[in-house]
Amino acid sequence: MPQEPTERRVVVTGPPRRALPHASSYYRPRTEIDEQTTLGHTYVRSLMRIQLRTGVTVFAVLALLMGPLPLVFAAAPDARLEWAVLGFGLYPPLVLLARWYVRRAERNERDFVRLVEDR
Repeated sequence: MPQEPTERRVVVTGPPRRALPHASSYYRPRTEIDEQTTLGHTYVRSLMRIQLRTGVTVFAVLALLMGPLPLVFAAAPDARLEWAVLGFGLYPPLVLLARWYVRRAERNERDFVRLVEDR
């Protein structure tokens, strides 16, 4: 008994109905930075400027905290007062200032990465 040929399915393809945007048409700040274009330079310069502003702010506060210390130590020759000022009056603000600086610097970098990422 002869076997009947089975029907073959033919898949017809054509051009896609919706054109997908090419990867090159996306705006990529990371590429601008890697290729060192003027825009990429502006991005990096803005990050460096805000990090410098944060550092200068910390330096100014530190100078205001430590600047009058020689006058305080010269006015009161008592060694216990010097240690009390250094231990209780200066150390806690320095720790808080350092914590603020680290958090601010990390936030600046996080904001920069969020700006540059392709999200």
